[in-house]
Amino acid sequence: MGDFKMNSVTCKAPVNIAVIKYWGKRDTKLILPLNSSVSFTLCTEHLCATTTAAVSPTFKQDQIWLNGEKIENLRLTACLKEIRRRARKRKSVSDNDTDDNIPLEMLNWNVHICSKNNFPTAAGLASSAAGYACLAYCLAKLFKVEGNISDIARLGSGSASRSIFGGAVQWDMGWDSSGSDSIARQLYPHTHWPELKVVILVVSDQQKKVSSFSGMQGSVETSELLQYRIKHCVASRLDAVVNAIGNKDFETFAVNTMKESNQFHAVCLDTYPPISYLNDTSHTIQNLVHSFNKYHQCAKVAYTFDAGPNATLYMLEESVDLFINIVQHYFPPSSSTIGEPFVRGLPVNLIDNIDENLLNLKSIPTTPGAIKYIINTAVGSGPEVVMDPNESLLGEDGLPKEYKESSQH
Repeated sequence: MGDFKMNSVTCKAPVNIAVIKYWGKRDTKLILPLNSSVSFTLCTEHLCATTTAAVSPTFKQDQIWLNGEKIENLRLTACLKEIRRRARKRKSVSDNDTDDNIPLEMLNWNVHICSKNNFPTAAGLASSAAGYACLAYCLAKLFKVEGNISDIARLGSGSASRSIFGGAVQWDMGWDSSGSDSIARQLYPHTHWPELKVVILVVSDQQKKVSSFSGMQGSVETSELLQYRIKHCVASRLDAVVNAIGNKDFETFAVNTMKESNQFHAVCLDTYPPISYLNDTSHTIQNLVHSFNKYHQCAKVAYTFDAGPNATLYMLEESVDLFINIVQHYFPPSSSTIGEPFVRGLPVNLIDNIDENLLNLKSIPTTPGAIKYIINTAVGSGPEVVMDPNESLLGEDGLPKEYKESSQH
């Protein structure tokens, strides 16, 4: 082990939740979208992927582990190939082995990558966005690749391009067939609208029956509504949402965010065979949001649902405590729930004097256990390098710590 040589980097990257949805590709290989999209990047403290990437002359081949299991994935390979290409290009321009460069031979060494999520994978919580953004960001740090790497993350998962940046982010669809202009860019930093908060209601942590990839393909091939949406709806709604974020106009932001979510799921139902990502609890959450807003005679909460039943709710900080208390009233934890707390993330204050009209909504049945848990979080600043070596997912021998532990049992 005295001659063992290894360079490694560990990073964390966040989930992003789109308010203008990406659904459908014009190029499936390069992952080029049919329309531009807008999202908010969430805080890495509560929802993130962690990745360690290491390179060594002793590694026999490139190897990847996800959540403790060794996998083979062509999209991961595509990201790695493009990172190496850019690193070689940068090396050819600057041959000086300075602190901001890497040894030439390192470009020919094999890579070990280990990644894990601190939330359920493939359950409609944007796990692929966090995972591939983390992969691209980590490899870029390892090989000292600079510039906008959102297009590299895009090769893994389209929505991952948006997780490369914090705050409010737009992924431009682009027009070039090469995909060179299909990149993400930050619209506003996470500090722009500090009052805006995010609450996620986890209805299911199980893998969804129809993946986003196959769902998109089905919609592109069969949905007339998707084609109408792209031609007549997305551009104007995107402008409205971007302007609302810039002006901190929550009412306009909320209405357009909910209409966009509804139209996205209408496209899924218009797909043949139809796709239904929402369930009864999802619809009840929608009703609760509209009832809450009607009570206040303005939009206080906005829902959006990605390709799954879990609700992401945007609201201003002044509404968080009250709304989460009401959610707990209508969706109390199951009596069998043990272990993790029902409300996770940022602390929530208990409210005793809630108006009875909000606690006795006839259209909202009380359903214990329908929501598995609640995540109270905020808009975040984007990917980051983890400096603590103890948080590395790879051991000193370049093998995953968890993988080795599990294989010994």
